[in-house]
Formats: sequence, C-alpha cells, structure tokens
Amino acid sequence: MTARIIDGNELARRVRAEVAARAAVLSGAGRPPGLAVILVGEDPASAVYVRNKVKDCEESGIRSVLDRLPADTSEAALLARIEQLNRDPSIHGILVQLPLPPHLDAHRVIETIAPEKDVDGFHVSNAGALMTGTPRFRPCTPYGVMKMLEHAGVLLDGAEAVVVGRSNIVGKPQAMMLLERNATVTICHSRTRDLAAHCRRADVLVAAVGRARMITGDMIKPGAVVIDVGMNREPDGPNAGKLCGDVDFASASQVASAITPVPGGVGPMTRAMLLVNTMEAAERAA
Repeated sequence: MTARIIDGNELARRVRAEVAARAAVLSGAGRPPGLAVILVGEDPASAVYVRNKVKDCEESGIRSVLDRLPADTSEAALLARIEQLNRDPSIHGILVQLPLPPHLDAHRVIETIAPEKDVDGFHVSNAGALMTGTPRFRPCTPYGVMKMLEHAGVLLDGAEAVVVGRSNIVGKPQAMMLLERNATVTICHSRTRDLAAHCRRADVLVAAVGRARMITGDMIKPGAVVIDVGMNREPDGPNAGKLCGDVDFASASQVASAITPVPGGVGPMTRAMLLVNTMEAAERAA
C-alpha cells in the first residue's frame, strides 16, 4: 500500500481564494482587512516565514504592515508598538513572529496583544476559550490540520487520535480540536513510555515533536492517517540540510492510508489559517 498524499499547497490555494472573496466584500465597503506582522532580529527561518506571510496577504487582498525591529529592541519599545497597533482600527490582526531574542519575554509580549487581534490564538484568553469549547481564534497550525483532515474525508467521530508533542502552539490545542470532533485523544511527549505502542493504536497520528524522522513506519497502524507537523533539517547523510518532518516519510507512506508531505503539507495550511483568522477578526470589527 502507498499512502494518498494530503496536499497542503493545493488546499491552501483554495483557502486563500475563499479569503480573497471575503476580503473583497469588506474592501468594497471601505473596511479592508489589515494584518500587522512584527519581526524582531534577523533569524533566517523567521525572515522566510514572514516574507511568505506578507506574500499570502498580498495575494488574498489583506493589507499587511511589516515592522522589522532590530534584535536589540527593548521590551518596553516592543510592548509600546503592540499597544499602538491595538488602538489602530485599520489593523485587525497582530502577529509577533517567534522565537524572539532571549532578552524578550515571549509570554508578556503575547499577553500584550489585544485578544480580539490575537490571530495566532496564543493569548491566554483565546487558549482558555478553546479549552472551554467557545473558541474565538484557533491556533493556526492545529486549525490547518483540522481543515486537512476534513478535506481528506477523515472520520474523527470515535476515532483513536494520538498527538505526539505537548506544546502550547500545536500539541495541546490540537488535542482540544480533536476532542471537539469526538475523537478519543492521547497526548504523548518526551516522557511517554513505549511511544511506539501508543502510536500503533492511532487511527489518526499527529506528529509535532520537532525531531527529524522520529516516527517510523513500524510505529504506524496499517491504514492510519498521518499528519506530519515537523519542520526539521536532515542532520546527516546525502540529504543533510534538506527539510524533513518528524515522520520518516519513506517507511510511513508504505503503511499509512494518507499522509502529509514535508514540505508542502501542514506548513502552507498554517499560513492560510492565519489569513482566515485575520478575516474573522476584520468581519467581527465591521
């Protein structure tokens, strides 16, 4: 068996087209949606992500404002800029690109963003709203995963879902969203005993742990759907430096019924769902 590929690029194009149609309506009414992106420092990966996000906005009819701040920007200056954007009625979403330089407190920075403009869904009030089943903004990566599962026709009601990774950005909110769809969810992490045994129970396996090719084909239940959130560099061998996921694609794709590739899987959908959240914020404001 060779797994069906769940194409994130293609689905993201559809989502951007839907966003563009909604943005045109608001712009026609004189209320164009606006997203502010703040990049502190010169982290190369962050610079690429931000450039892609700005490009997505342009393609989708969302006005983007990019603030590039030097790496030595003080916390007070960054928080003051966020407060300024909080008060700006033309800005509906604010995104501070992580990771931040070590002298900046990421938690304090995120908590300064107005919850109604927190289109990343990281603010404590938005995390709590998701936990209690009244979400305002869903974090973009797990939101994108849910859209991919829906698009692939994966039945989640009663399914065994295993999430490998417990971060606030992916693992925990992913578990909440799967629970919301009536899956039975197990969260695994670095202290989990016999990870392979848990993975082999999964009808849906979401790998979000940040370790290259950690999940191999022998850890996957035949016919399972595998979602690879990982974005790593091959550590060695002939492909050293190339992008790879948390899943060993070659062996997993021989066992799974459907799988996401890296690149071209979850990544494009993460960016697409940021646009969806920004549109929802603009529509609420309008």
